Amino acid sequence: MERSFQKVLIIEDDREIAAVVALNLSDLGLEPVHAYNGREGLRLARKDFYDLIILDLMLPEMDGMSVCSEIRRDDPHTPIMMLTAKSEEIDRVLGLELGADDYLTKPFSIRELTARVKALLRRSRINRSEETKDLPSELYRICDLEVDLTKHRANLKREPLDLTIKEFELLSVFIRNPGRAYSRAELLRLVWGYDFEGYEHTVNTHINRLRNKIEEDPGHPKYLQTVWGLGYRFAEAEEVNE
Repeated sequence: MERSFQKVLIIEDDREIAAVVALNLSDLGLEPVHAYNGREGLRLARKDFYDLIILDLMLPEMDGMSVCSEIRRDDPHTPIMMLTAKSEEIDRVLGLELGADDYLTKPFSIRELTARVKALLRRSRINRSEETKDLPSELYRICDLEVDLTKHRANLKREPLDLTIKEFELLSVFIRNPGRAYSRAELLRLVWGYDFEGYEHTVNTHINRLRNKIEEDPGHPKYLQTVWGLGYRFAEAEEVNE
């Protein structure tokens, strides 16, 4: 039987912040679960299913970076929102590269928190739910790669690809417009939704991960090509089939 509620794991050692976050998640009809150190948070993440994980970077026993990396190794799909301090810009970049889907800088407004939570849960629900099963597919095929944007699925040689939310969104941007070159700044804006000045390395990291999943030889990609001095483009069908 499908659960009628959505569970959110909050891994935050500041009990006051955790309580405020939990209270506002409860007001959204969500069920919050607390962990006050990184090791306990990872244990809970592995023990149960959560619709969203809110993860602080600075944690006792095990830092947020390590927790994020371990969670992503086990589970590429559950959305992760990182909580960071303003002084931790480099850590935000690393967190996104490790697979976090979003970040929120402390101190944050409750309105911004709830808006981000709703957006992540909405994308996750589309990815997992049965809501799209009867909808017409928005299907794209190039050579052996098939991407269904409606059902949030991708296959390579008829085998399903295990993509994170951001990897799928990145692939979606490219496959909608094969042949078009995108700068790293454009991809940051389109996929992450923010103007991350100086965060271009985050795009490079996700491109490399995506290549490792869709390319037969990631060192010589046939789908996801580098445009030197600009960014990246997705090959058109006739190029791939040559």
